[in-house]
Amino acid sequence: MIRLFGLMKIPLLFWIRPSVIELSETRCEVKIPLTRRTKNHLNSMYFGVLACGADCAGGLSAMKQIEQSGKKVSLAFKEFDAKFLKRPEADTHFICEQGEEIKQFVQKVLASDERHNMPVKIIATCPKKLGDEIVAEFTLMLSLKKK
Repeated sequence: MIRLFGLMKIPLLFWIRPSVIELSETRCEVKIPLTRRTKNHLNSMYFGVLACGADCAGGLSAMKQIEQSGKKVSLAFKEFDAKFLKRPEADTHFICEQGEEIKQFVQKVLASDERHNMPVKIIATCPKKLGDEIVAEFTLMLSLKKK
C-alpha cells in the first residue's frame, strides 16, 4: 500500500522502497533498506532518506487513525527537527509509538473546524547492526484540519 501511494502521490517514496513492518493502534514501524539508492558517499543512509522514513512512520500512524474515523482530514507536517546520533550503516527502522495519542488528536480535530498541531516523535534504529541503539531522533509537527 505504501509503495502504491508513493508511486501515485510521492514518487520518492516509491524509489526508496519502504516497507511496513508493523502498523497497529499504538505503533508504526517502517523499514527502509540501505541500498545504492539510499546511501551517501560514506556508505550510510543519506539524511534525506532518513527524513523520508520519519515522514512515513509518523504519516502512516496519522493516516490509519484518519481512515478509521471515516472522515476527510487534511494532513501535513509543518515543522521538522532531527538529531543524528550515529551513522545508519544498515537497513533502518523508523518507529512511532504515539498511536493512541494520535487517535485522540484526530478526534479533537474532527470536533473542531480549526487546524490543530501535535508533535510526533520518531526514532530510527539499525537492528541488524546496532540492535536497539537509536541512530536518529525526529520530531515532526503534525498539522490536521477537518475538510
